[in-house]
Amino acid sequence: MAHTIVTNVCEGVADCVDACPVACIHEGPSKNAKGTDWYWIDFSTCIDCGICLQVCPVEGAILPEEQPELQQTPA
Repeated sequence: MAHTIVTNVCEGVADCVDACPVACIHEGPSKNAKGTDWYWIDFSTCIDCGICLQVCPVEGAILPEEQPELQQTPA
C-alpha cells in the first residue's frame, strides 16, 4: 500500500523528493489551498518504505496509507 501526501497540508518543502529511493514523488502543477507548492505520490510506484514520513517536517502532510481523496493527482 502506498503513502499519501495530503495536498492541502503539504508546504512544498520537498525533502521527501530527494529521500525517495524510487522517485515516486512529483511536484503538483499549481498551488494548493494554502497557496504553497505541493507534491504527490504515484501510488503505482511507491514501495511503502516510509522514508518520506521520516524526513517531512510538516506534521500531517504525509499519511502512512493510501487515501486518494486527500491527494490531488494530476491526470
